[in-house]
Amino acid sequence: MNEPSIFGLDDNPALVLTVEARAHGWRIDHYLSRLYPNFSRVAFQRTIEEGKVLVNGLPVKISRRLRVNDVIEFSLPAEPDQRVQPEDIPLDILYDDEYLCVINKTANMIVHPGRGNYRGTLAGALQFHFDSLSDVAGQYRAGIVHRLDRDTSGVLVVAKDNTVHQHLSRQFEERSVEKEYHAIVWGEMQFDADYVETYVRVSFRNRERMMVCPPGDNARQAATFYEVQQRFRGFTYVKLQPQTGRTHQLRVHMHHLGHPIIADRLYEGKTCVKLSDILPETPEEADETLIDRQALHARRLAFNHPVTKKRMVFEAPLPADFQKTLDTLKTHAIKPKKSPSSKLR
Repeated sequence: MNEPSIFGLDDNPALVLTVEARAHGWRIDHYLSRLYPNFSRVAFQRTIEEGKVLVNGLPVKISRRLRVNDVIEFSLPAEPDQRVQPEDIPLDILYDDEYLCVINKTANMIVHPGRGNYRGTLAGALQFHFDSLSDVAGQYRAGIVHRLDRDTSGVLVVAKDNTVHQHLSRQFEERSVEKEYHAIVWGEMQFDADYVETYVRVSFRNRERMMVCPPGDNARQAATFYEVQQRFRGFTYVKLQPQTGRTHQLRVHMHHLGHPIIADRLYEGKTCVKLSDILPETPEEADETLIDRQALHARRLAFNHPVTKKRMVFEAPLPADFQKTLDTLKTHAIKPKKSPSSKLR
């Protein structure tokens, strides 16, 4: 995709972009809502109906199918003039300059407000700590280029102006951002490495979950490479590298493989892992909870700095609960090493 350029139209800047090959045949409302996931498809549909979206210089209908190299001119949907209230929440800042910052997000922190969760968010903390943040994704998501699930910890990049935000978003869209996660999963994974490629969509039974499904309809392709770091009795420590950025992708893929991430209450049902899960003979009075959220950590993030063009790599150390669980496995559940095997589909 060509980089969107911004030019001033009063207080509501317009964006111009050229449709890339893989979006050929997509409906325009679907395309725009995928490029700007912080805005709903319904919001883009209203904008299209108001004549604020042009394709090759002409207004279009919601049902318009795109062709390669179509030029789209549009303004982002209007939002109420509301801002997240600043909150003095400590942040673990890995890097900070005048253009962007990189945060090591803690577990149990929602990235932006929604569904009744308006306090204690990363968005509120960013408003308190920084004077300038991008607002291209809306005031409730100021600075936020991508997100991590509430209970997923680790590296997250924040943009301080709209041009930087657009550059970073483009890198995510073109998959030039390198993302590496670490996880502890149930069971002993058979292969040392594998490439998992499926389609996913919202679950029919639970709208909060995603599910693996056949292609078609609202299904979206999802691809993940994994590499086993260490096996234990009943558990595996694994490195995950998502090649796409679907909602809950890593959690869904591990569940699909029969090795759900430990303490993932949404996909695995169990809310915590205790010492007795690793060491069954642990007496009740000595039992303790090791981790009470999904053991998934965004360990590493690499991207090109939008201004200096320098390749930047950031790593966040394993958080205390994850490290404690891993140390307990190394102490009580070590397995003899086996000869390497792999399966790449």
